[in-house]
Amino acid sequence: MYLILKNINLKLQDKFPKYLSCNLIYQLSHNIIGIVLPIIIIIIWYLLTITETVRNNLLPPPQEVIDELLNLSSDGTLFSHILITLSRVFYGFVFGAVVATILGVITGVSPTLRSFFDPTIQALKAVPSLAWVPLFILWFGIFEDSKIALISVGVFFPIYLNLMMGIRQIDKKMIEVAHINNLNYFQTVRWVLLPGIIPEWVTGLRSGLALGWMFVIAAELMGASEGLGYLMIDGQMTGRPALIIGALILFAIIGKITDEILYISAKPFLKWKVSLNTMQEEENNA
Repeated sequence: MYLILKNINLKLQDKFPKYLSCNLIYQLSHNIIGIVLPIIIIIIWYLLTITETVRNNLLPPPQEVIDELLNLSSDGTLFSHILITLSRVFYGFVFGAVVATILGVITGVSPTLRSFFDPTIQALKAVPSLAWVPLFILWFGIFEDSKIALISVGVFFPIYLNLMMGIRQIDKKMIEVAHINNLNYFQTVRWVLLPGIIPEWVTGLRSGLALGWMFVIAAELMGASEGLGYLMIDGQMTGRPALIIGALILFAIIGKITDEILYISAKPFLKWKVSLNTMQEEENNA
């Protein structure tokens, strides 16, 4: 597939600037490769259902899942559930990211504060997500506060750990170079600290967002009457496997979209960083 697109690229170079055509072929090839596996999974899924290798009451055919989602979207119910889940993940992500960033910075910079906070945080990290559910219900009830708190817990740990370790692993020689060039505190933060920790922070944000989507399902088990997690429980209680699978697919699609938005938003801040990915992009643009 990539070789076919390369041949198309050679023809495009006669009509368009080389940079644009190379970028086009690079993006097209990677986008096409990315959808190959989902297509294979759907084909296998379809074959399993039409041959009745798996019973339809356990694995409904793709068309039945699509019909279930279309029925829900016809009166706007599906979009309401999606927006409710999105809002929970958004608020949980923001609260968890803010707290994690603050604690990650102060524990990364100060050995004393790291000794004070980090052992407890590392211990809490080992607590399973569902173990927080009864405690948050006791504290906040079954309303939105408990759901957002649970999502914030899931978001917190990867951001905190990546940021703290990113600060601790900044090359000491870079700090020494800043001192040699008489950079003051704020200049050192601007030109050394921030560029050094942003890649790890972005990685933590993406990992935290992924866990936020995982934790929202547990959160919506806490007496929710709306949301994609509620649709899954409703499908289980009413014996509608198509609804359960449809909700799972929506979780995957929306989670991927939000991750891509976060990645694209952070990309301008990472242009300076030379990596395997940037080297491959430069080779394709050459």
